Amino acid sequence: MFKGMGGFGDMAKMMAAAKDMQSKMAEMQDGLDRITVTGEAGAGLVKATATAKGELTALDIDPSIFVASEKEVVEDLILAAIKDAQRRAQDKAQSEMSRITQELGLPADMKLPF
Repeated sequence: MFKGMGGFGDMAKMMAAAKDMQSKMAEMQDGLDRITVTGEAGAGLVKATATAKGELTALDIDPSIFVASEKEVVEDLILAAIKDAQRRAQDKAQSEMSRITQELGLPADMKLPF
C-alpha cells in the first residue's frame, strides 16, 4: 500500500547521524579552546603559544636577545614564532576535524563544517 515508504527508516537514521555529527562538532569546537600548541623561532629563543583555534595566549622571549642593535631581528623572530604557532594551531584543528570525520564514518577528505 505505501510502496517506497521504507525510506523513512533510512531518513530517521540519517537524522540521528546528523544530530550525532552536530554534537561531535560542537564538542570538538569547544575542545579546540583547551588544546594549545607552541610555535618557535630562533632555535627556541622566541616561543608563541596559541589555542588550536589560533588565539595567541602567551609569548616567551629569551632575555639574551634583547640587544638594541638587534631590534629588527627580535621583531622578525617574534613574528616567525607567532606564525609558527598559528600554523600548528591550524594543523591541530584539521587533525581534530579528521578524527571526527573518521569516527562518524565519513570520507577522510570531506571538509567540515559544510
